[in-house]
Amino acid sequence: MSVPTRAQAAAIVHGLQPNERLLQHSTVVAEVATFLASAMARRGVAVDQELVAAAALLHDLDKMLPGDDPLKALGHAGAGAEWLRQRDLGELAPAVASHPVMALGRAASYEDWAQSAGLAGQIVTYADKRARQELITLDDRFGRWHERYPNSPDLDVADDRAHRLEREVCGLAGLRPEDVQRETWVGEALDAAA
Repeated sequence: MSVPTRAQAAAIVHGLQPNERLLQHSTVVAEVATFLASAMARRGVAVDQELVAAAALLHDLDKMLPGDDPLKALGHAGAGAEWLRQRDLGELAPAVASHPVMALGRAASYEDWAQSAGLAGQIVTYADKRARQELITLDDRFGRWHERYPNSPDLDVADDRAHRLEREVCGLAGLRPEDVQRETWVGEALDAAA
C-alpha cells in the first residue's frame, strides 16, 4: 500500500490516539484540503485526491507519536515523513515533510519549496495555514504567529510565500480565498475506524 484510502488514514489516526485539539486541527486540515482538491479535479487539474486526503489527515502525525518515540529526534514533519516511509506509505512523505511554516520560510526559494512539496504538498500546506481548530484566514493564522514570534525573518518570508501559495492554490481550484470551505468526511471515517 503506498497511498492509503481515507478509511485507512482514519484508522491510522485512530490507532495513534491524538488529543482532541490535535484531532480537530487534523480534521479541519483534511477537510479543507479535500475541498480544494475536489474543486481542482472538477476543473480538470490532475490531482491525486486520495493522496491529498490522506496526507492532510496525517500531516501532524509526529505530534501523535509517544514522547519517547525515537523518530521525534527528526523534528516536526521529518518524524512524520519517516514514520510513513517506514510503513510503505512514502508517497505521503513529501506532502507531510513540506507543510511546516518554517519549511516554507527557510526554503532557498518558493519555487524550490513548491517543487519538493508537489501539488499535494502545496494543497496540504495551504490547508494547514488556513486551519486551527476551525477554518480561519491566512492573515489570522500568520497574525497569531507574528505575535508569538516577533522579528522572525523566516516567518516574514513564509508569510509572503503563503500568500503566493494561496493565490496559486485558489487559482487552480477556481475559488477566492473567502470561498474555501470544508468537505466533511473525517468524523464518519474515524467513527468507522473505531
